[in-house]
Amino acid sequence: MRDFLPADKARRERVLSVIRERYRAHGFDEIETPVMEEYGRLHAGIGGDNEKLAYNVLARGLDADGIRAAAEDPSALTDLGLRYDLTVPLARFYASHRAELPTVFRAIQIAPVWRAERPQKGRYRQFVQCDIDIIGDSSARAEAELMTASLDALDALGLTGGSIRINDRRVLDAMLAAFGFAESERPGVLITIDKLDKLGPDGVIAELRDRGASTEAADAFAAFLRRPVTDTAGFDADGIRARLPEGVADEVVDHLVGIGQAVRTARGDAAAPLVFDPFLVRGMGYYTGTIFELAHPSVSYSLGGGGRYDGMIGRFLGSDVPAVGFSLGFERLVDLLAEDAAQGAHAVVLVHDRDVPLPELLAAKARLVADGARVRLEQRPKNVKAMLERAAADGYTGFVSLRAGENVSTLEPRPLGS
Repeated sequence: MRDFLPADKARRERVLSVIRERYRAHGFDEIETPVMEEYGRLHAGIGGDNEKLAYNVLARGLDADGIRAAAEDPSALTDLGLRYDLTVPLARFYASHRAELPTVFRAIQIAPVWRAERPQKGRYRQFVQCDIDIIGDSSARAEAELMTASLDALDALGLTGGSIRINDRRVLDAMLAAFGFAESERPGVLITIDKLDKLGPDGVIAELRDRGASTEAADAFAAFLRRPVTDTAGFDADGIRARLPEGVADEVVDHLVGIGQAVRTARGDAAAPLVFDPFLVRGMGYYTGTIFELAHPSVSYSLGGGGRYDGMIGRFLGSDVPAVGFSLGFERLVDLLAEDAAQGAHAVVLVHDRDVPLPELLAAKARLVADGARVRLEQRPKNVKAMLERAAADGYTGFVSLRAGENVSTLEPRPLGS
């Protein structure tokens, strides 16, 4: 968990404002949910490994004897927990407020979440998630809207050229069935397949054999990985089929193709910025259909991702409701953006002599504010240069020097460093 100095906080807020504005432009409405949820909701078996990282809150009213009696049962010790993502709270929110929401609800959630991670570079115990979700639409339109809005936000941040890797959990299941993996061993097989980028085909096959996977299935999968594949296969039915074994249902392929056509049309691109990846897994257990990750050529890691989770809301509502979401990796985006790409509005330091009367000082500040500047008052120190360097580090772009009796209307900011 981190503190943020003023310049860092301002930088983060500028990035958030761009993301929020682009999402609102695409018809999404922002909501807010509590930082805590009931223990049972956070540990309902739908959060994957994140459930193990949840911060739980000790139940109120337990005395020492009660704590000792419940020591072997976490659910008896705790009744609440800090949210580890924004999807579980959204599902609970929709179940609670469905009658007050439109038939197809497009939600924005931008808020901190907490996970008991081992602190290291790029992994924090408190971090911000930027989510958009569409609830109530089972068609390809929902995925296409999410992808178009997210790519638009990336473009607005100056990170043009982004693309989206996409797959479908139904594709993965059909592939594993086609290779001959038993249903009981498929979760473990998917964990290994998810390491394909790191281990390579030979390493994945070796790990599958070490795990005791079916020999015939592992052989079939090895043959599939080593088959020749054309690099020109596009994001259409033929291109997707070329990367799959026999047995994947036409409706799944058609769904993926429909997403690609919609995104291509919406963005006016000659080719949709989508890449079919039959080995994209994503580990969240609640995904039921399409899954995707946001990529950018400047980095090897993803900048966000999401998928369809049609079964989650039914856990709270009693009847299934189609839902799909996309989460931007805000912390990664902030670190990736060049300093000037995250600069905000004109910010001015008003450096004044000690003897400037207060009415004159505030009149000068009011004029600069009226002109659209953000203004900080600084009494002239002995070392003006050091003060201006600090202001520049805090995100200020210019300064004005004011002396007693000076005509306020003639003040003009000068760039810092001049």
